Amino acid sequence: MKRKKDEFKTMGVEILKKIGGKENVASVTHCMTRLRFNLKDMSFPNDNEVKKIRGVLGVMRAGGQYQVVIGQTVNEVYDEVVASGNLKQDKPIVEERVQNTEKVKMTWKSVGSTILNKIAGSLTPIIPMLVAASMFKMLVAVFGPNMFNVISENSDVYKLFSLVGDAGFYFFPIIIGYTSAKQFKTSPILGMFLGAIMLDPNLTSIVNAKKAFTVFGIPMQLVNYSSTVVPILLSVWIMSYVEKFFNKKIHSSIRTVFAPTLTIFVMLPISLCFIGPLGGFLGNYICNGILAFGRMGGFPAIIGIALIGAFWELLVITGMHLVMISAMMLLFAQKGYDNFVSLGSAAASLSVSGMCLGAALRLKNKEERSLALSYLVAGIIGGVTEPALYGIAIRYKKPFIGMMIGGFFGGLYAGSTHLTAYVLVPIANFLALSRYVGGTTTNIINGILSGVIAFAVAAIATYILGLDTENKLHFNFKTKMKRERRLEKVNS
Repeated sequence: MKRKKDEFKTMGVEILKKIGGKENVASVTHCMTRLRFNLKDMSFPNDNEVKKIRGVLGVMRAGGQYQVVIGQTVNEVYDEVVASGNLKQDKPIVEERVQNTEKVKMTWKSVGSTILNKIAGSLTPIIPMLVAASMFKMLVAVFGPNMFNVISENSDVYKLFSLVGDAGFYFFPIIIGYTSAKQFKTSPILGMFLGAIMLDPNLTSIVNAKKAFTVFGIPMQLVNYSSTVVPILLSVWIMSYVEKFFNKKIHSSIRTVFAPTLTIFVMLPISLCFIGPLGGFLGNYICNGILAFGRMGGFPAIIGIALIGAFWELLVITGMHLVMISAMMLLFAQKGYDNFVSLGSAAASLSVSGMCLGAALRLKNKEERSLALSYLVAGIIGGVTEPALYGIAIRYKKPFIGMMIGGFFGGLYAGSTHLTAYVLVPIANFLALSRYVGGTTTNIINGILSGVIAFAVAAIATYILGLDTENKLHFNFKTKMKRERRLEKVNS
């Protein structure tokens, strides 16, 4: 036992040394497998030198963090890093070190990369919760009445597992309120409070009852924020500037009372009247545009189904898919079948699982690969796609494209073969293909083939495109010399 502790201590000391010492660490935390450093000078560490440390499995630069992959013993190594550098997780070191002052050229690519990194940084910490919640939902799906029917729908076990699984996704705004606040360097507690306001039962009852409501006289759009991501992300981002403004302008003697109060006061109309409904506004335009293809019929309808397959999961993540669901339910209510929306959504669901397989085959790190495979099982059997979307698609960026390609071609085949969905199946696992039962045998066979195509194409496309596992910073010789001269000046 002592030998193991000595090994962890050696690792901690070596890692801290190779990344520039405690003077270069603003804060440090860890996830399931990695140490996550916020460094003052990201150009200091030599990735190859860090990788040579015994016990280090890899290095990543993502989400504005320097991440050292350790594996299952990350907790022990983290403790030694904190102890050897006298660091605190939530209290960054005050002393400033000379940072790299080279300006980054603003391009659409760099802006997009920054946005995705912030989103990934906000969502990555919640992956353990998503995995746990998805496992409970998978158990319900597998052993419940939809498959093996081992657990009765009226049993306490079924109800317990259902509420545990649903809780992990329902309270997204509160949980992401905390993680995004850490990313945007604002109060995590206020971030959680903002998320809790969005989920307050009184607000939810107003939305469900479709009652008119105003915030300081401004009409509030009736939006259900449960399981949503974008509204709270945007709200916390704006709140970071609002809180900073009040902390700067209010005198320290009354800041503790008035700064948080005024911050929330200002954020109420911004979040509930403008930012929150933004997804709904965009969703209406995007979804109605896609639905217009269906009304045209013929070739445009086929393209429309393919577009649904490609963009469905993106619409789900942003909360813009409600218009599509309403159209789907309306079609079933009026005709008893759906030959448009359901086809694309089924292909999209299978493409998520295909993306997981492609990512698992491409990932070299054992822990990352095992996570990808667990997401595959959760999706293909349990019908829970959130862990894959946030743990792979957003985290590694390129798999999102692979998933969309798979959904597109699966939807394209479904539209080309004039499939019809006869059953409204509210699950996203392989049983989603059972929606094609009720017509001809050809319809069932083509329905299954559309799912297989979506799965296979997504897996192949993801494997070919690869994964953005590292965000490397390249510095030329002149830049290095400038930095060394600045450091020499400071040391002298």
